[in-house]
Amino acid sequence: MASFRLSIACIALFVASCTNPQSLQSVPPAAETAQPFVIAANPLAARAGMDVLERGGNAIDAAIAVQAMLSLVEPQSSGMGGGTIMQHLDGQTGQLVVYDGREVAPAQASREMFMGNDGKPLGFREAVVSGRATGVPGAVAALALAHREHGKLPWSSLFDAPIRTAEEGFIISPRLGRFLPLPFPQLDQPDAKRYFSRPDGTRMATGDRLRNPDYAAFLRRLAKNGPDALYRGSTAAKIVARTREGPLAGTMTMADLAGYKPVKRMPICAPYRAYKVCAPPPPSSGVGMLALLGLLERTDIAARGPNDPQAWFLFAEASRLMYADRDTYVGDADFVKVPVAGMIEPAYLDQRAALIGKTAATRVEPGKPKGAGVAIADRTLEPAGTSHFIVRDARGNVVSMTTTVESIFGSGRMVDGFFLNNQMTDFSFNPLQENGELSPNAVAPGKRPRSSMVPLVLFDKDGHFAGAIGSAGGNAILAYVSKSLVAAIDWGLPMQQALAQPNLVARGNSFNGEVTKFSPELRAGLAERGINLAPGQGEDSGVHGVLIRNGKIDGGFDPRREGVVLVGN
Repeated sequence: MASFRLSIACIALFVASCTNPQSLQSVPPAAETAQPFVIAANPLAARAGMDVLERGGNAIDAAIAVQAMLSLVEPQSSGMGGGTIMQHLDGQTGQLVVYDGREVAPAQASREMFMGNDGKPLGFREAVVSGRATGVPGAVAALALAHREHGKLPWSSLFDAPIRTAEEGFIISPRLGRFLPLPFPQLDQPDAKRYFSRPDGTRMATGDRLRNPDYAAFLRRLAKNGPDALYRGSTAAKIVARTREGPLAGTMTMADLAGYKPVKRMPICAPYRAYKVCAPPPPSSGVGMLALLGLLERTDIAARGPNDPQAWFLFAEASRLMYADRDTYVGDADFVKVPVAGMIEPAYLDQRAALIGKTAATRVEPGKPKGAGVAIADRTLEPAGTSHFIVRDARGNVVSMTTTVESIFGSGRMVDGFFLNNQMTDFSFNPLQENGELSPNAVAPGKRPRSSMVPLVLFDKDGHFAGAIGSAGGNAILAYVSKSLVAAIDWGLPMQQALAQPNLVARGNSFNGEVTKFSPELRAGLAERGINLAPGQGEDSGVHGVLIRNGKIDGGFDPRREGVVLVGN
């Protein structure tokens, strides 16, 4: 059994990023040419990206087109009013960098903003549709920065397909249509009601044509004026006005929008089997992802397989250990101390893995990695409303990007044809936790909420691009992605089969998953080990992944969504 070992260099790379955000992870350059591909959650979005590649654009250019189309055809998941965490690999220089376009809290935000007059946290359904739910959006700014540094085609040329589709309309897909009759509080908001209503006032459904001329007009201005079309001027004024309306009015200002800055960060990297896995640093949960892989590598899960209940038991117990640490220690490292190196230190992972017994632990406590402060029980809620896509161009440039408006349809409030995020609800509602200490994920002005988004990039033993993966799913993202990597790498399944494996999300004392996709024998074997699966989080992942195997593209899309893998010439 190979053991997971974090190199000193990997730790040093993270430390360097703390002192010099412009430092980049460097790997050998790619070959002169590569086979391009786009993997996204909606065929129209993937096609928009591939069209850009076929016109001579690069991965960043294509990513902009993909995001602009997703905002239109998958508005429940991501959009121009949301945020992103993206990794970009420069195929010619071999440089890998994280573009952090996570939303930030407005300057007038307070740590008690989600506490009620009775001193108790607000209910989520009340908070999610409030004006104060929206953080300053970052996806457009992050993409604009990446385009300034790496784009090939003019910015103005990247929005043609989304503009045309918004004007002509698109057919509501089964997945979008599945959400429309459900009792989400966002769909009860005036903007969402108006947008999804037929002329007779009834709710639209799968098969209806949905037009969005307001969004088309906004994209025309965005194409012409660049990110200022969102962060300054009329759209910015509308965002401020919309978020300052009740109930629970927010505090966002024009200065908050004009002052938003995406952050370039260095990824944190660690080996897993024959690969080096690179993940975004805090406020992303990339360190949790690497820790979970480290824990799994200390088990014999690779010698087992998808039909062995012991394999799923090991996965569940390792997940619980990781989440206990992630939930306790990870926040915005610009505001709180996050023990990144300590959480993935080999000796610490040895200690944590040794806690995996023969049956499920009655209770899983956070550990004490080097550099950690006081352990605090986390109470953050994190719903699932996100998308992930991957692009590679003919020059070997790669984008692995997770993008979100947070909950389904964000806050339910719209501006210029797109939904506003409810990302502020990713903060801990109660800033003071059980022991009276301040939560590392408490609200603070200018702070980014903790994110479970983990867009990964993988390299082979020679340092060449070997794959990328990421998912939607709130805090379950880490379980979805790690399950997929175990299935693809350890069990040798083709990527499409790996993504189709049933989901199991073990966090605290909850064991949720796709119960009916586990065989009776597997469920019985898990029950014998103290794990009784229940329906819940796990049914609606959105993993998209690719591995380069023997020089060939092995890409997959999550069959629970409507994704597609497009491969160019």
